[in-house]
Amino acid sequence: MGLKLLHLNLHGLIRSHDLELGRDSDTGGQTLYVLELVKGLAARPEVEKVELITRLIIDRKVSSDYSNPVEKISNSAEIIRLPFGPKRYLRKELLWPYLDDLADHIVQRLQNANDLPDWIHAHYADGGYVGALVSRRLGLPLVFTGHSLGREKLRRLLAAGIDHDQIEQTYSISKRIDAEELALAHSNLLVTSTKQESDEQYSRYGRFSSKNVEIIPPGVDLNRFNSIDSNLKKEEQDLDNLFKPFLRDINLPPLLAISRAVRRKNIPALIETFGRSSILQQRHNLILILGCREDSRQLDKQQREVFQQVFELVDKYNLYGKVAYPKQHKREQVPSIYRWAAHRKGLFVNPALTEPFGLTLLEAAASGLPMVTTDDGGPRDILSRCENGLLVDVTDLEAFRDGLETAGSSLSLWKTWSNNGVEGVSRHFSWDAHVCNYIALMQKRVKFLAPRDWSFGGLKESSPIGKKLLLLDLDNYLEQSETLSILRNHLQDNSSNCDIKLGILTGRSIKAARHKYAEIQLPEPAVWICQAGTEIYYGDEKKSDIFWQDSISVDWNRKGIEKNLFDLKDYLELQSTNHQAPFKISFLLKEPSDAILPLVRKRLRQSGLAASPHLKCHWYLDVVPLRASRAEAIRFLTLRWGLSLEKVFIVASQQGDGELIKGLTTSVIPFDHDSSLDGLRSQQRVFFSDVQDGVVDGLKHFRFFKSN
Repeated sequence: MGLKLLHLNLHGLIRSHDLELGRDSDTGGQTLYVLELVKGLAARPEVEKVELITRLIIDRKVSSDYSNPVEKISNSAEIIRLPFGPKRYLRKELLWPYLDDLADHIVQRLQNANDLPDWIHAHYADGGYVGALVSRRLGLPLVFTGHSLGREKLRRLLAAGIDHDQIEQTYSISKRIDAEELALAHSNLLVTSTKQESDEQYSRYGRFSSKNVEIIPPGVDLNRFNSIDSNLKKEEQDLDNLFKPFLRDINLPPLLAISRAVRRKNIPALIETFGRSSILQQRHNLILILGCREDSRQLDKQQREVFQQVFELVDKYNLYGKVAYPKQHKREQVPSIYRWAAHRKGLFVNPALTEPFGLTLLEAAASGLPMVTTDDGGPRDILSRCENGLLVDVTDLEAFRDGLETAGSSLSLWKTWSNNGVEGVSRHFSWDAHVCNYIALMQKRVKFLAPRDWSFGGLKESSPIGKKLLLLDLDNYLEQSETLSILRNHLQDNSSNCDIKLGILTGRSIKAARHKYAEIQLPEPAVWICQAGTEIYYGDEKKSDIFWQDSISVDWNRKGIEKNLFDLKDYLELQSTNHQAPFKISFLLKEPSDAILPLVRKRLRQSGLAASPHLKCHWYLDVVPLRASRAEAIRFLTLRWGLSLEKVFIVASQQGDGELIKGLTTSVIPFDHDSSLDGLRSQQRVFFSDVQDGVVDGLKHFRFFKSN
């Protein structure tokens, strides 16, 4: 039996043919890399099956291809599209509220199929977040590739003078960074394209470990990107027709840029540099391939702004007849465009502010086209191996201009660079080399863990949690509810239904919880989730579930956490001993503040502590193991006892209960809930009651008391 691999690439438009690269800021080099990697892996004899999970999209504005649940790539590779969030296509920054749903879907799918992969490879922050949850719950090894990182993006945007609140609103940057930290904390291996990524970007994350890094440069398809002139006349004629409407003299050596129309790619700086140099204008044409557009008004805001800058700069420097920016091109024309530019002794230009790798640089080099490129990230590694151009500081327009003028001044140097590029890519950056390195390093570095055995040694215990489970919050809902008698009557009326069980959520100890619960006169709970999700008890048992304790105890360092947070005593104070637990450190805020949670989270990360803070009811802060929470305890229960998450019903009402509402569980929110929960109304399986304490109405809405 060969390897079974699972890749997560959640955003963008991805299919096995005719990739719409450059359509928007989410459909770029990452999409191409992941698809080519999956194809390359599937072709290897060591690999039995590769699945690529992405989002199912039903939207008249995009191709119906993206609504196909299963797309065969080859005999051993498939694209699996799972629905999460709205049906329509969304940019990646709007997907965060729905990722917990996807994680639950994937876990259930893998469990039901009983066909677990050898490892998960998660791409980008959103894939990393989902991959971390799936890895945590199923005990599968996780490989993570960030592609581009939130902290670096934030640094660049702040340096460009953009307001932090605007960055947060546009890019959800804090959610992205949180997801990257979570992925790094759970990953067994981090794959980067360059050493610079590891040393200068990932190293700024608290949960980064250099021991987990392997550098595997991406490959390029040499069957498509090469310098062979087999069909040059036909290619040239088609491209001449594409560019002629823009150019006075089509025979001038072109400066070619191919990228998406996004700020990071820094295309306006290239036009500005070209416009300021009479030498460049005399020697060269400027060719800009910035994706396809029908109507610029239909582009997203960032793309519209970039194109507006392009139009204004062409007008400012009167570059008509010298700059081409066609509205349409076909993806299959891209290799021809590189060859066309190389035949005219042109240069490939990458002016990006930051470039994690730069696949277009490899494509250009393989086509015999030398480069002038940003002195950042991947280009440094590529040029160190290929020696086929110049690195320039693209933020210094004079240095940028000097580099372009120098690179285009010598034909003999151009020929040397052209030959070096073709040879260097063939030697160091072919897809065959990339896939071979990938498999060899995975087999060497990724521990083939035995996936978590949910039968726990073959125990044939009957489930104590029934076929439907209602979870109530002892500390808030049950303590404050004035209409418990209605709920009590319904539960007593259905007491003969053995399929329905009751569970309790509490921050208390099991002893204190049972004492308090005795006052309420509800049916006896089948399960207790105590101490903020760190302990699980069944019925009247006195010992907590040892399997749950074992799974959350990884890297728990209580003393380190207390020491790390000691100097926050102006904001926090430790609660009394009876509120503490082996895997929970409880604090009381001196004043309610939304800033305390990110502050504590940052402290824990910077110290590399595997713990996470949870704020409840605006006053109570619990620090628990990274793998523990009330939501994760619920998922442990459903996996251990084979209960579908859709059959778990949760009454949530207070600040901090948001974690309980996300995912595939069913939630009922009383009328008098905390306002912080209103932002979760878009979740699919949530009932917000519009009458005082209408919890029973919510349970009836979801047919909780019906046998099914």
